[in-house]
Amino acid sequence: MVDTKQEIERKYEATAEEAGPSGRPDLPGLPELTGAGPVATVVSRGVATLEATYYDTPGRRLLADGITLRHRTGGDDEGWHLKLPVGPDIREELHAPLGGEVPAEMATLLRSRVRHDPLRPLAHLHTERDRKDLVAADGTVLAEVSVDRVTARRLAPEESEPVRWTEVEVELAEDRGHDQRLLDAVEVRLRDGGLHRADTPSKLAKALAETERAAVAVESGGGGPGKPAKPGQPAKTARQVAQAAPEPRRPLGADDVVLDHVRRQIDALVRLDPAVRRDVPDAVHRMRVATRRLRSAFRSYRKVLDRSVTDPIGDELKWLAGELGVERDREVLTERLEGRLAELPEELRRGPVGERLHHWSHGRRDGARATVLGALESERYLTLLDTLDALVADPPLRRAAAKPAAPVVAKAVLRDYERLAGRMATALETPPGPDRDVAVHQARKAAKRVRYAAETARPALGKPAKRFARRMRAVQDVLGDHQDSVVAREALRQLATQAHVAGESDFTFGLLYGREEARAAARERELPDLWAEVSRKKHRADLEA
Repeated sequence: MVDTKQEIERKYEATAEEAGPSGRPDLPGLPELTGAGPVATVVSRGVATLEATYYDTPGRRLLADGITLRHRTGGDDEGWHLKLPVGPDIREELHAPLGGEVPAEMATLLRSRVRHDPLRPLAHLHTERDRKDLVAADGTVLAEVSVDRVTARRLAPEESEPVRWTEVEVELAEDRGHDQRLLDAVEVRLRDGGLHRADTPSKLAKALAETERAAVAVESGGGGPGKPAKPGQPAKTARQVAQAAPEPRRPLGADDVVLDHVRRQIDALVRLDPAVRRDVPDAVHRMRVATRRLRSAFRSYRKVLDRSVTDPIGDELKWLAGELGVERDREVLTERLEGRLAELPEELRRGPVGERLHHWSHGRRDGARATVLGALESERYLTLLDTLDALVADPPLRRAAAKPAAPVVAKAVLRDYERLAGRMATALETPPGPDRDVAVHQARKAAKRVRYAAETARPALGKPAKRFARRMRAVQDVLGDHQDSVVAREALRQLATQAHVAGESDFTFGLLYGREEARAAARERELPDLWAEVSRKKHRADLEA
């Protein structure tokens, strides 16, 4: 059984110049925290001894994404802990009981990072934790402050000598939400007491940084590369020395813009995987959008990335988007139908329409959910992630990739726009009916592609690209609402048939069908004027300027 909670904490370390027993700056005494915001008293909870082993892949994929996986004994919550980043100072923490193997549910949530790599012990931390509760006047525990004295050893690729440091953690109580004011009030006191925010996001990151720093210092005779370190001053690592003299940057190229966009979408795919598996609201939608943005970028920027390489990847992205789409389409459709039903006065709701809609949606949900999870567990999906990694590691760049970004990306956006213009002409010329529905849907997909291309181009084109994307979004919204109405009408037809067969009134579903039909017709009437406005020549000239 895995329990979940949101962990909101900040870490601090000493700014004192004097060296402590470990030869590193030690922590001054914890300042008085009574009176910091709503803190009325500080209650000591004693000292706990914690033994934690942290796990990662040989390439440290978890650490690179700010994720920690550990097996810890001691304290009130010993067991397995998996921490997933959510935002600044916020992580989702999953806890499972002690055991020899990584819990299956945690291993599943790490699949998009770990893939086929083994999880091995990376570091061991011994912590003496002095815990104190910050308590309000009514006795409510607001937060826990811990003074942690840590001894750490790196275990892989080889065992290191131990390093030691002391830090302070301030963690909000679970029922406090993200009480920024309380954290800020405590931070003022800690800063006044000679502490500052820790430079590393986790104990594991600190342990690896300190052991690698110590190794460099030993190899360089104590002074590190460059020059000897001053007494009490940490030696610089080779990486820090290299970063001290950055190479001059070349002008922004088309490859910079496109590859940065591609990397961000791949990161979104991997990052959203655990949220989709845990059924976090909107996670399926955001993951599907990432697949679509990637596939759209490959098509729009084919002058930058070789299509002979990206087209097969695009086919796999289309497959994944389709598997995710079963669940997402159900979510959107259910939300629309429930909203339309809620708009009706009670006297127009004939029969158990709410119950029928609920059972219909949940019956579809089980199958859609199984489809999504099956896709994420497949070898095909893991191979796709590996292929995307290989793509950005060795991108198949074409000649245009080395050119200045602005003209290349502007041309790509306008090329997609011309494609949209052709589809809009077809949609506007087609008489109302099923053929127009298909034409409008094709135009919608083209509008989305233009919008994505314009959003990708923003680093090179700035505000003109932003404005162009906003206009395409307006077109996409109208076309999308029309398509959603088409899909809703088909669902309402099915629901009406089911109600009729069950001997229930189908009046309400028929009424909703008529309203959806009227809404689609209204959207069709909006299109000519909207398109005339957004397709004005000056808007395209603005993009090219």
